[in-house]
Amino acid sequence: MGVLAGILYGGSKEAAASVSKDAEVMLKLGSTTDKREQYQLMRDAMEKRFLQVARGSIVGGVRLGIFTATFYGLLNLLADSRGVHDAFNVAGAGSATAAMFGLILPGSLKWRSRNVLLGSALGAGICFPLGWLQIKLIEKANDQILRSDRTGETNTSAVGAAIERLEGSLKK
Repeated sequence: MGVLAGILYGGSKEAAASVSKDAEVMLKLGSTTDKREQYQLMRDAMEKRFLQVARGSIVGGVRLGIFTATFYGLLNLLADSRGVHDAFNVAGAGSATAAMFGLILPGSLKWRSRNVLLGSALGAGICFPLGWLQIKLIEKANDQILRSDRTGETNTSAVGAAIERLEGSLKK
């Protein structure tokens, strides 16, 4: 999912950046009256734009994919080592991931250390409330499932009804 989002983000960013270069192409097209030369200029511009968008999509997909894989890898590592899945695991994974990516940003050692500290604080600050919200939603869903099991209610959604009909026809 992260790779797909990165592909869309990187491609749209490069497409937006290449729109400003369309004016240059239009100026070049207006400077010549030869149709063959106009066609060649237009073809070169479209090819260059396609390659820029494709490159942006690939780079964006790889970056966001690595970021997502790092976050979930650290989240699972923390959950396994601590033996519990809670908001602190999410905050720790977010903090460590943001700190690592702050470290690989270009710049001097002073800037990188600043980026690590800011990334760590920002990652923990954003991920702790999101982790807490995720845990509360999971608890609420589990409580609702337990209540429906105790009262004997069945799933009356369209998918649940279709599954029950299929099970009934298979039992006959």
